[in-house]
Amino acid sequence: MKPFERISNPREIRRRLRLNQQEFWSRIGVTQSGGSRYEGGRSMPRPVRELLRLVHIEGIELARARGKDFEVVSLLKQTNPRLYRSLQKAALRKNGRKRQAGS
Repeated sequence: MKPFERISNPREIRRRLRLNQQEFWSRIGVTQSGGSRYEGGRSMPRPVRELLRLVHIEGIELARARGKDFEVVSLLKQTNPRLYRSLQKAALRKNGRKRQAGS
């Protein structure tokens, strides 16, 4: 799949991976309710599509992203700063919970 290629059915990708909406969408910083809207047919922004492709199709964990993966972050920050901030906050919350659980 080429970058930004249309992902026509994110629900099918999620089901193939056997993940619930919360597990699937939180890995790319999207809320369960937002993911549900995308699965229901709402148009998905390019940065979200690219993150979905990187994480769920290419199998790249965001925490282990390298090289060209950072170009995606840069593009996301430039083209959709609101989504970038939202993803950043979600990552901080997730990492904060991991640290608390490990303490």
